[in-house]
Amino acid sequence: MNFTLAHIDGSARAGLLVTDHGEIPTPMFMPVGTQGTVKAIEPRELREIGARIILGNTYHLYLRPGTAVIEEAGGLHAFAAWDGPILTDSGGYQVFSLSDLRGIDPDGVQFTSHHDGSTHRFTPESVIDIQRSLGSDIMMVLDECPPYPCDEEYAARSHELTARWAARCRERWEATSPRYGASQALFAIVQGATYPALREASVEALVGMNFDGYAIGGLSVGEPVEAMYELTSLCTGMLPADRPRYLMGVGTPENILESIERGIDLFDCVMPTRNARNAMLFTRTGRLNLRNARFASDFAPPDAECGCYTCQNFSRAYLRHLVKAGEILGLQLCTLHNLAFYLWLVGAARESIAEGRFRTWKTALLRRMTRGEAGGAERKR
Repeated sequence: MNFTLAHIDGSARAGLLVTDHGEIPTPMFMPVGTQGTVKAIEPRELREIGARIILGNTYHLYLRPGTAVIEEAGGLHAFAAWDGPILTDSGGYQVFSLSDLRGIDPDGVQFTSHHDGSTHRFTPESVIDIQRSLGSDIMMVLDECPPYPCDEEYAARSHELTARWAARCRERWEATSPRYGASQALFAIVQGATYPALREASVEALVGMNFDGYAIGGLSVGEPVEAMYELTSLCTGMLPADRPRYLMGVGTPENILESIERGIDLFDCVMPTRNARNAMLFTRTGRLNLRNARFASDFAPPDAECGCYTCQNFSRAYLRHLVKAGEILGLQLCTLHNLAFYLWLVGAARESIAEGRFRTWKTALLRRMTRGEAGGAERKR
């Protein structure tokens, strides 16, 4: 993996992340394909709207269909028919959020499957082995994501455990090799809850281990948004400038723009796909709730400035009809638009950074987007 910066505008960065499965211009949004698929959209469509990297999840893919099946298929790229880069999360967050019965110790974590109640165990070494079997371009270390709120003593223990696990993940990564002929990078995850001193300690410990990139975890879990921004700035101010920075699980378009301004390169979030399946669309002039009755006879496109297939061919009224009728096509078209919007957002951010006008562009766009629910666009001919 190679990462280079092409432009810096304040703290905002535009760069290029090169993997064996393709190049990723940054900042970039990564659609979430937890179980080897981005919900309600085809890989072909992802390529058409400009997706350059997608996510898979170690926890879910380990439980179903299992690493043996994916190995037999030739790795996750072949199994999912996606030839671009893939990042896999370690599954740590899912262990702590989905399993009702779990036990954590210095060696790892034991948990029950949310599918059938069977018992399993993750260690730093085993999650590296699983991700070797998946063949992802970017692997993540096993970490513990502390809940919000939590006391400082708990957060300190969690950060220290995450740092020890990161060191063990790196040792296992160095002792093993990729299985499918493509290199695999390893990213660490900064923790420390909402305590600045713990965040600083986490960054210092992980940077000392010299990872390929660094993620900031444990944010967007309920803390005030200003705390998220302050901690993001703290971390990016300490992380090495020559490594990619990934803010995990964030977030709204506003969150993404504010975090780009603070030096973040990579994002993922289920929000565009989940909201689409609930008839909520993101546009340049605000959010659309298609369940609102006022869209029943609104024949304008969802976003008059959007070039995606949905906006070029279908009206708000038609999409609302599909949603109300429970038609699968409605989920597909809404998902296509929301992901196209997110990918446009980071692409436009890259362009504005290259031109040295990011803050001006961001301020103007946020002003448009926060005026409220999108309304009267020109009617579709």
